[in-house]
Amino acid sequence: MHSVAILAYDGMSGFESGLAAEIFGMTELSAMFSSGLPQPWYSVKLCSETPDIRLVGGATVRTSYGLDDLAAADTVVIPSVRDVAEPMSPDLLDAISAADDRQARLVSICSGAFALAAAGVLDGRAATTHWIYVDLLRARYPDVDIDPAPLYVDNGRVLTSAGCAAGLDLCLHIVRSDHGVRVANDVARRLVISPHRAGGQAQYIDTPVPEPTTDGQIAAGMAWALEHLDAPITLDELAARSTMSRRSYLRQFAKATGTTPMKWLTEQRIQASLALLESSPYSIEQIATRVGFESPVTYRYHFVRQLRTTPSEYRGCFTGKTG
Repeated sequence: MHSVAILAYDGMSGFESGLAAEIFGMTELSAMFSSGLPQPWYSVKLCSETPDIRLVGGATVRTSYGLDDLAAADTVVIPSVRDVAEPMSPDLLDAISAADDRQARLVSICSGAFALAAAGVLDGRAATTHWIYVDLLRARYPDVDIDPAPLYVDNGRVLTSAGCAAGLDLCLHIVRSDHGVRVANDVARRLVISPHRAGGQAQYIDTPVPEPTTDGQIAAGMAWALEHLDAPITLDELAARSTMSRRSYLRQFAKATGTTPMKWLTEQRIQASLALLESSPYSIEQIATRVGFESPVTYRYHFVRQLRTTPSEYRGCFTGKTG
C-alpha cells in the first residue's frame, strides 16, 4: 500500500493538513466513501516532531507518528510551515532529505515550498507557492526556478502548489496520475469539488466572482462548448453562445476564469482525451479528431505542453501500449 505522510506542526490550521488527509485518507473516512475506490488506496500518517499539536482555534491533536515515519513514506506532503521568516527545523530538513534520497514523492502546498527549498530538493527545478510568498522564496532560494503563475507545478517526483485551495487541485492531480481520470473525477464528486483545474491556470483572478448575469452567460457558452468538443469552435461562436460581443466576451471570460477562451477550450479537449487514451481502442490520430484537434501534430503539441508527456507515453502508463 502506498504510504502518505503529512506534516503537522504546532500552530497550524486544520485545513492545511486536512485537505490532503481528506483525499489520501478517503477509504478511512467511512464505508460509503471507500466503496468503489481502487484497493489498496493510500495509507495516511499524520507526522509531527512532537506528539501533541495545537491547531489554530485551540484544538489539540495527538499523533503517534514522527519525522522518522515521514522520512520513510512513499509520498511526503508538506502542507505549510509555521512561519516563513523562521529558520526551518533541522530535524524536518533531515527527514525531507532522507525521503528525497529514497526517491520518495515530495509534495508542498502553499508555504510548504520553503521547507522543500531549504532541504535543497527544489534546486534547479521549477516550483510555485502562494503568490504572496513568491518574492521572498525567490530571493532566499535563487537556485529555484520560481513560477508565480500556476496553481501547481509537477516535476515528476517533486510537486509544488500555490495556496491551500490549490493543494486540493494538486492532490487530485496526484490521484489522477496514480489511478486515472475516472477515479480522480469520482473522488472530486465525493468531495463536491471541481474535478480538474489545470496546473497552469492563473493563481490570481482579477474578479474571482463575476456578476451573476455575466457568469450565467459565460457558463452557457462553456457548457455548449463542452458538448461540441469534437467540432471546430471559433471565438466568435463562443461569444455568440454567450450572447456577447467578441470584445466583451474576451474581457468577461478572463475575469471569470483567469484565462482565455481558446486556451480554456484547448485544456478541455486535452482533458477529454485522457479517458480515451486510458481505455478506448482508438488510435492517437482518431482520439485527436474526436476531441476536436485539427491534426495529431497539434494535439501532441498541446498535450505535451499541458501534461509534460506525450499521448503515447500517457497511454502506456495505463495500457502498456504506446500507439
